[in-house]
Amino acid sequence: MSGQPLKIAVAGLGTVGAGVLKLLSQQAQILEQRCGRKVVVTAVSARDRSKDRGVDLSAVRWFDDPVAMAGAPDIDVFVELIGGSDGAAKAAVETALETGKHVVTANKALLANHGTALAERAEGRGLSLAFEAAVAGGIPVIKALREGLAGNRVTEVHGILNGTCNYILTEMRTTGRAFADVLAEAQTLGYAEADPSFDIDGVDAAHKLAVLTSVAFGCPVDFASVHVEGIRHISAVDMAYAEELGYRIKLLGIARLTRLGVEQRVHPCMVPKDAPIAAVDGVFNAVVAQGDFVDRVWLVGRGAGAGPTASAVVADIVDVARGRSTPTFGVPAGQFARLEPSPMEARTGAYYVRLMVVDRPGVIAEVAAALRDHNVSMESFLQRGRAPGEAVPVVLTTHDTDEASMQRALAAISAQAAVLEPPRMIRIEQF
Repeated sequence: MSGQPLKIAVAGLGTVGAGVLKLLSQQAQILEQRCGRKVVVTAVSARDRSKDRGVDLSAVRWFDDPVAMAGAPDIDVFVELIGGSDGAAKAAVETALETGKHVVTANKALLANHGTALAERAEGRGLSLAFEAAVAGGIPVIKALREGLAGNRVTEVHGILNGTCNYILTEMRTTGRAFADVLAEAQTLGYAEADPSFDIDGVDAAHKLAVLTSVAFGCPVDFASVHVEGIRHISAVDMAYAEELGYRIKLLGIARLTRLGVEQRVHPCMVPKDAPIAAVDGVFNAVVAQGDFVDRVWLVGRGAGAGPTASAVVADIVDVARGRSTPTFGVPAGQFARLEPSPMEARTGAYYVRLMVVDRPGVIAEVAAALRDHNVSMESFLQRGRAPGEAVPVVLTTHDTDEASMQRALAAISAQAAVLEPPRMIRIEQF
């Protein structure tokens, strides 16, 4: 082998950072062959110097300040695994680019909020800003979209982008347990954080979708335009009705080119049981891209964890070592397509609605009238049992309609005296 060693600095030695160091050590020989030179970790930075991370750091320089490490002169690649959209992560990445280092990151929040500006900075200096690990862990979705599908006009990308939510929804469906019980189990198993809000409220998936949208459509990253809903309101009752109606409930990220612009949304969906994405269970992720020449491409795998994410980080390091470079988001940042965001109100499709109503004559007629008055056509209706004068659940599905009409109908239904709690609505997607 010839060539100078590629000198790496790793900021953040949590689960992923430690995984990267282990992979680089254990796979050193094969990586040297694939890179054409040795890859050497020369510096690291983390909060706790004394913590045992299962790797030997005795020969590596330690920095308490990741920003100072990012500016050190004897580093070729700065690997940012700190996390967070601002603070030390953002400052360190900016410093690395300013001082001529290539950057590899797994930080979807940073890219979702500052990706366009960082891409402009990196490309202006002829540097790589690589982020395969930021979306879907070990699944090579960024390379697939940016390079493998480079000859296609991609019109849609959608998928399961958060393993925590997919695990919770899978367990709710297969065991019949309540959301809170399964969430607590996920926390015990390490699938969910002590504060799970970013996951279960859809924010993590929305960060990833914003990045995927930019790569798929060659447009600026626009996290602010992503419609975001989480899974807190999904109940075991909804799971049971979904099964009866022939659906499964998944938290999906969906980005589409429409006649109005770019549609970006993250929310629970009912998908047909026989749709391939309905079979992706547990902590697995799935990403589906639609191209005009390739048709539909599926990518499924583990979306998180030390091993899969480290695999994606090191794949980017190999690209840098070999001098393989593409524009950060597939096209040069200065040539991004300026696409308008398509409003959520323009979404068209079917809907599932669950109501809790007083069981008395005329209630269903009142609900049907509200739907009719707002141009929503009911497809099916379910009521199990009778309890005159008591509260009973009623479930209905609609034919395709637009989101604005559906929301107006739901507001009218919610205002009816016989409706005892806000309607629960889940959008139906026919993949």
